[in-house]
Amino acid sequence: MPRILIADDAAFMRLRCAKLLRDHGYEVEEAENGLEAVRKYRETRPDAVLLDITMPEMDGLTALKEIRQYDASARIAMVTAMGQQSIVIEAIKNGARDFVLKPFQPERLLDSLQKLLS
Repeated sequence: MPRILIADDAAFMRLRCAKLLRDHGYEVEEAENGLEAVRKYRETRPDAVLLDITMPEMDGLTALKEIRQYDASARIAMVTAMGQQSIVIEAIKNGARDFVLKPFQPERLLDSLQKLLS
């Protein structure tokens, strides 16, 4: 059963995403900011990460860079609101493998995870 780390400062987004993933057989870890996401990644070594871009304490782009520095093979998709395309491009240059626009469609999120895990 793949373990997924969800990092988002909005509790309702983590809850929505976690429920969807658990309903589809995934184990889920949660982080409410980038700093916690980096720490939890190092502790649990999840199979994939869904990383919000805008978070307190450490933003998603910085967390992406730190996780990829720790583990160059980390499988990370950025979860972003509209209007952050330039940040998405930078994230992809820094190793993100996909991005999902918020508010996400359940099928799109599941497709992104399949892509990350294949």
